[in-house]
Amino acid sequence: MRAESFDFLNALVEAPSPSGYEQPAAKVFREYVTPIADSVETNVMGSVHALLKGTAGGPSVMLAGHIDEIGFMVTYITDDGFCAFAGIGGHDPQILPGARVTVHTSEGPLLGVLGRLAIHLLEEEERKQVVKMHKMFIDLGMKGEDVKKRVRIGDPVTYAVGMQTFGDNMAVSRAFDDKMGAWIAAEVLRSVKEAGGAKSDLIAAATVQEEIGLRGGITSAYGVDPVVGIAVEVTHATDYPDIDKRKHGEVKCGSGPAISRGANINPKVFSLLCEAAEAENIPYQVEGAPRGTGTDANAIQLTRGGKAAALVSVPLRYMHTPTEVLSLEDMENTVRLLSAFVLRLEPGTDFTP
Repeated sequence: MRAESFDFLNALVEAPSPSGYEQPAAKVFREYVTPIADSVETNVMGSVHALLKGTAGGPSVMLAGHIDEIGFMVTYITDDGFCAFAGIGGHDPQILPGARVTVHTSEGPLLGVLGRLAIHLLEEEERKQVVKMHKMFIDLGMKGEDVKKRVRIGDPVTYAVGMQTFGDNMAVSRAFDDKMGAWIAAEVLRSVKEAGGAKSDLIAAATVQEEIGLRGGITSAYGVDPVVGIAVEVTHATDYPDIDKRKHGEVKCGSGPAISRGANINPKVFSLLCEAAEAENIPYQVEGAPRGTGTDANAIQLTRGGKAAALVSVPLRYMHTPTEVLSLEDMENTVRLLSAFVLRLEPGTDFTP
């Protein structure tokens, strides 16, 4: 991976941005795309839209990756300085006890740990149960009066982990879901510009609040009003133990992007994506999506009178944990695929099924 692109990815995933608090990630995205795009705007929701103008009136394309991540919010502070918290987005409570977190205050970040009763102090029945989130707390290692001076109700909280590479071109981080998608959208913008531009307008959109209801996808799709909208997401890799492929299909890390096919996906866009991959010898996988996908592709498809929507995803292991794992090669191949798709679009393309 290009060194500048890797640094951009690292900065994006490290920027704290739980749903509703995406401003640090939006700033990183804006700074990267501004020298590339013809114009960059941030809407009132906080989503960022970077436009690269087309050269020949082709159908406009929006690539949307959401920059919000799952996290927590401080909801109550005891007199002793322990912070109660609530989840932002979906969490698995089983993995929370003992995790290190960062509380993002107006005066700067504070390191904390998610505490609960030690196993020695639990009743026998309690040891068999998954701990409830409201039974845990954030320990900041500070006196109560100091905590109350620095921490406010509503302060966002993220896992205190960073991105690392390991194994065979693999990477692990919190928040690959879905800052990786915003990274891909920005890299496609760069790739298309370096190729001399496309016939179509291209909008790289970093959307917000996907994890709590596709909110940024809804407003961006309506405001940008593209002809084609492609959500760039993660999908569940099914290449590790205990996953039933009869239920979840076969999607492997390192085998290329997964192109969704089904009710949420415009058939013409699906076909053109596959044709682009095959023409450029880009490995890809097909993932069945018999109903709504639960991604920004839903919001895009249903905006205004309907859009030609698609979903292209990078396989991800251990979604919604502090240790999300993916293949960097899959990310780069997704950039190649979407760049080829955009560059091959011709004016007058009809997306009517």
